[in-house]
Amino acid sequence: MTTFKLTTPVAMIVFNRPETTEKVFAEVRKAQPPKLLLVADGARAGREGEAERCEEARKTVLDKVDWDCEVLTNIAPQNLGCRGRVSSGLEWVFEQVEEAIILEDDCLPHPSFFRYCQEMLERYRHDERIGVISAANFRVKRETQYSYYFSRIHPITGWASWRRVWKNYDLSMKIFPEVRDNGLLADMLGDDFSVKYWTKIFQSAYEGHESTWDYQLTFSVWMQGQLGIIPNANLITNIGFGAEATHITDADHPTANVPLEEMSFPMKHPPYIIREMTFEKYVQDYLLKWSLGYRIRRKAKQLLSGAKH
Repeated sequence: MTTFKLTTPVAMIVFNRPETTEKVFAEVRKAQPPKLLLVADGARAGREGEAERCEEARKTVLDKVDWDCEVLTNIAPQNLGCRGRVSSGLEWVFEQVEEAIILEDDCLPHPSFFRYCQEMLERYRHDERIGVISAANFRVKRETQYSYYFSRIHPITGWASWRRVWKNYDLSMKIFPEVRDNGLLADMLGDDFSVKYWTKIFQSAYEGHESTWDYQLTFSVWMQGQLGIIPNANLITNIGFGAEATHITDADHPTANVPLEEMSFPMKHPPYIIREMTFEKYVQDYLLKWSLGYRIRRKAKQLLSGAKH
């Protein structure tokens, strides 16, 4: 039996949720990475008690590193928001290291997540066709003998990547108007719903209406013609949906609290790199439409309550 040793740096992104941070970091602590990079946002002005919760979340990590580990920190002196903090934090991460496993404070991994990420990082390190190693599988099990497959849709819920990919990241999405106006998304995506959906999402991100950084990563990876890796077992679960979530507060969201599964080793590698349409179709037909419906319901609720938006 092969004894696994984690040699890959792990980056943790935290904010104001010490409870979920503690659960996620407990798994990092078991894995004992040789290098830990902590990215933390500052408290928002006028939020009573948030500065204390931010500090508690950081201490939950920093005070419990009890193994031989190089710890680097990047702590914002003031609140940058999800868009600014995660993007700038990951910019810093990939300035420090060539590749990293990345966990946010609400992404709880299965113990086999770390070995899966490390082996994928090693195997596809120099393969420019691969951009992102995802750990989430939203209940889509492909009938295959292989341990993972490839998709242009790659959830950023516990993931890993390389500096070679991040160097193409552009938070401002400056080439989006050219891509939009020349119909390049249609050339790539093909079907009408996807084109309309992603054009709207990317337009909103480009204009800064969405406090997100991950749509920009998807856009960047697509512009390089790259795919993501999807495990045939769900190695991550999001435990952060609810009232304190930044984006989706509905705990009934289909990606919330998906049961964790174990990756079997040695992994069986596919002898080809071809998009898995079953996974993409599921995400498009179910998750994206659910999300679209959620956005409509949320806006209606805001209008009824007189909330400003």
